[in-house]
Amino acid sequence: MAFDTNDDTMSRSETYDLISSEKVDGTAVFNRNGDKLGTVHHFMVGKRDGRVRYAVMSFGGLFGMGERYHPLPWDVLTYDTEKGGYAVDLDKDKLEGAPSYERGSEPTYDRIYGEQVYGYYGVPY
Repeated sequence: MAFDTNDDTMSRSETYDLISSEKVDGTAVFNRNGDKLGTVHHFMVGKRDGRVRYAVMSFGGLFGMGERYHPLPWDVLTYDTEKGGYAVDLDKDKLEGAPSYERGSEPTYDRIYGEQVYGYYGVPY
């Protein structure tokens, strides 16, 4: 719920420029052709600067089996209001070759891993 049309106030979980992470979890991620790639599973946020570094997207699998998690640098996502989800310049083939992991084998998210992820997407770390 973005706006309360009765008094033009916004929901506490969303403002013009901000949205609660609680509301973003589960939001669809599409490529620019409109194909759904996955959903936002969670964020990774810098402890000291508070910046979202990654949106971790769940991709693939069926009923939770075989699902993989793909950390996407936050800057590669653009919110698409028409789709009600995030758009990225990726196709499924590129995503399948991207850095990812399975539940229970989370990476350390250190500088080396960050450079690998950001480099894969062509974004400066």
